[in-house]
Amino acid sequence: MAAWRITTASMREILDKMLSASELSPIDPSVVSTGPVKENSLVGDEIDLTALPAPMIHQADGGRYIQTFGMHVVQTPDGKWTNWSIARAMVHDKNHLTGLVLEPQHLWQIHQMWKKEGKDVPWALCFGVPPAAIMASSMPIPDGVTEAGYVSAMTGRPLELFKSDTNELYVPANSEIVFEGTLSITKTGDEGPFGEMHGYVFPADTHKFPVYIVDKITYRTNPILPMSACGRLTDETHTMIGALAAAEIRKICQLSGLPIMDAFSPSESQVTWVALKVDTRSLRELKWTLKELQKKVSDVVFAHKAGHTIHRLVLVGEDIDVYDGKDVMWAFSTRCRPNADETFFENVRGFPLIPYMSHGTGPPNKGGKVVSDALLPAEYIFGADWVAADFENSYPEDIKAKVRRRWESLGFKSLD
Repeated sequence: MAAWRITTASMREILDKMLSASELSPIDPSVVSTGPVKENSLVGDEIDLTALPAPMIHQADGGRYIQTFGMHVVQTPDGKWTNWSIARAMVHDKNHLTGLVLEPQHLWQIHQMWKKEGKDVPWALCFGVPPAAIMASSMPIPDGVTEAGYVSAMTGRPLELFKSDTNELYVPANSEIVFEGTLSITKTGDEGPFGEMHGYVFPADTHKFPVYIVDKITYRTNPILPMSACGRLTDETHTMIGALAAAEIRKICQLSGLPIMDAFSPSESQVTWVALKVDTRSLRELKWTLKELQKKVSDVVFAHKAGHTIHRLVLVGEDIDVYDGKDVMWAFSTRCRPNADETFFENVRGFPLIPYMSHGTGPPNKGGKVVSDALLPAEYIFGADWVAADFENSYPEDIKAKVRRRWESLGFKSLD
């Protein structure tokens, strides 16, 4: 019998692992001749996307969304950059999908490159790829970085890829299902509405987006089609996209010399906030004012792709655990004076999928961003001048130990 080894990792450790490849040389994937996904195939008139088990995820959606947790594969015309990414797509008819292709997504960037060439984009869509690959696909790694080499470096071994049958793209050999075809630079179709990660469906929210043409489908026997039921908490957009965007934001802040110790997107914010833990000792040495820190942070984050989906940055001190939404909300609610401790930014790129952007009071693609400073003035000058009024900080150790023992003797979980 095989021995199973159970390991645990904190969210910080997982994100550190995902970031680790940014400091490593890419490892070329291993090209194999075939894989399990080649066991079966459909071509031509055999393809009928309407017959596949694509769900109506929300009853008000504009169609059946087969692509919510698969991985798009596209490549620049010069072949130097292959991008893996996640972007939603719905069944349009028997052999077409329509889906979001939004600026500044890498998918959009490469679509624009092919548009200049006057040619449709060679494309593949892979379902059930290795977990590290789908995580990297949702991560805002830098332009020009090929995820296959990034993931191979992170895991320490080359991914196994094989060449698609109908184009020059290489896809994971152990995928469950692969669509092969093209992304049109001229044809569009109705897309939406869809219940996105912010938790809303707007029934009239239909727009024209590029069409994907499916020329071939290969699949394992009895394949698994992964999907994400996006909406109000919790789904993969909150646990992956927000977390990985925050990890990249932490990295770019630190590379820019900002005194940022950690970063995370509280799930409660529906991937619209990132809390930044500030090293206040370093801040005091820098002698920056409240407004100077806010401006420096915004200049780094809001100008970067990693900050595109994030509209509020909350600055907190060392006593706050950015991975604990209650901790972040406590600091924000009690230490950030509305307006006086905030700087608003209306001339930066906004994220149109957030309801207050697309269906709110201002332009959908611009502004609506803020840095909220939940550092009290004392933290800028000499350090925290308070003691938290909570269980951990308000009672002697012997009293806390006694309470814990009684609590657990009653069958409750530990208070830690």
